[in-house]
Amino acid sequence: MKKFKRTFREIETAMAAAAFAEAGEFNTAREMMKEERRVLLAVRYGQIDKKTLRYAYNTAKRIGATLDILYVSSIDTIDYVLGQFIAELKEEGLFHRLIRKNGCLKKQIIDYTNSEKDILFVVIESSENLDIDCGLKNRNLSENWDKLKCPLVVVMDTARS
Repeated sequence: MKKFKRTFREIETAMAAAAFAEAGEFNTAREMMKEERRVLLAVRYGQIDKKTLRYAYNTAKRIGATLDILYVSSIDTIDYVLGQFIAELKEEGLFHRLIRKNGCLKKQIIDYTNSEKDILFVVIESSENLDIDCGLKNRNLSENWDKLKCPLVVVMDTARS
């Protein structure tokens, strides 16, 4: 079903680009047909560092990518720091999307990158607490971590070390 939806979306994009090209808007048509590039920022409620957010923002902006924010939280509230960051993204006009999940951050990163082919890399804060909430039944997560389909960028605040 996912492949069908993706194919349908690609056809819609191609048709819209063709319409723009017919109207003489060649640059718009070219932009629409460019492969989507996305950076995944993975954060967890209560453990969000502004330097990590800034790194993800600057990188996505520099390479012209969409910023996907994977927000893992067991409560419905948005973290205050993340809320401020999203407001900044809107103000700056950087296209982004918020994906809310709960449970194990590491597992959610693996699942998301396995289902989304356009992710260039994942940005996370220091990895020392990634196994929190994963439980004993997820011991094979380290094997899956090695099979992550894109690079992993770990941002560490050296002031805390």
